[in-house]
Amino acid sequence: MSKLTHKNVHNYFKLNGYHFNGKQLSQIGYSYIKEGDANDKAIGSFLLDWFDDKEYIEMTTSGTTGLPKLVRLEKQAMIQSALATGDFFDLQPGDKALLCLPVQFIAGKMMLVRSFILGLELNTVSPSTEPLALNNTFYDFAAMVPLQVQNSIEKLINVKKLIIGGAKIDSALEEKLLPLQTAVYETYGMTETITHIAAKKVGERAFSILPNVKIKKDERDCLVISVASISDEPIVTNDLIELISEKEFIFLGRIDNVINSGGVKLIPEQIEAKLIGKISNRFFVTGVPDSVLGEKLILVIEGEKQDFALDFFDILGKFEKPKEIVFVPKFKENENGKLLRKPSLG
Repeated sequence: MSKLTHKNVHNYFKLNGYHFNGKQLSQIGYSYIKEGDANDKAIGSFLLDWFDDKEYIEMTTSGTTGLPKLVRLEKQAMIQSALATGDFFDLQPGDKALLCLPVQFIAGKMMLVRSFILGLELNTVSPSTEPLALNNTFYDFAAMVPLQVQNSIEKLINVKKLIIGGAKIDSALEEKLLPLQTAVYETYGMTETITHIAAKKVGERAFSILPNVKIKKDERDCLVISVASISDEPIVTNDLIELISEKEFIFLGRIDNVINSGGVKLIPEQIEAKLIGKISNRFFVTGVPDSVLGEKLILVIEGEKQDFALDFFDILGKFEKPKEIVFVPKFKENENGKLLRKPSLG
């Protein structure tokens, strides 16, 4: 069997109900750019980029933890990522898939690539917070961000396998997903790893890595990822982990977010997990400069000021209790809908 290239399109592939080959998809791309809405234009632009003669595409990272940067992704690496996803989630030619994510970002692009390579029947809808509204089609596979999932709980009966990325699933959403017949997975990944390199079923603590991925942790206890098909060099992250085995890890939080308060290191994500369901508005904890402690832990809540009972924070450890509560009218987010902690403080 000859090696798959980015010009290959599986015989089973369909886009919105119609079979297309690579040449036809390039023509569709031109049509989308000329006549389509903003979402069609983004899809059209990617189709032209994918089926041109270059061996790579260029795109900017989402900028969740720093300034967005331009990265070059090899198309062959994206093909290998699609194959690994197909293997891990047992996707079969002819499976019906839903693209409801922005194609400007890697998650949306990879839904297209998986469909080309694996032979999926892909339906596209404009990205929205309610992607399954007015849609009764049954899908074998879909990818969403947590907010889309939250607004689609009652319609998820029409999705066989769902992957969630872009942000961590909180425990309140997880509780709603556990009783569903849908196989729901939280994914771990980033632009540099060409979307997810690990996944875990909701209810489980540890992420399991996809095929051809190797992991370890560095001296900071942060995850280091090696994927030969993506990069010759290991990808060093700022994600604190507990390494369970060579194939499993537990995500603890971002080292960038760690608060050093009076010599005690606090991981905001671990504290926030204890408060999920107790605070109705969106919130996060962070550290701000303090003349005595170096940094003091504060709780930041979106919305109008509210009062809390004296025993409200008893669920937290001694050093985890916030020294101050700050109310912010509206949190700031990046273009991908991810919360920006420090900028939200003003």
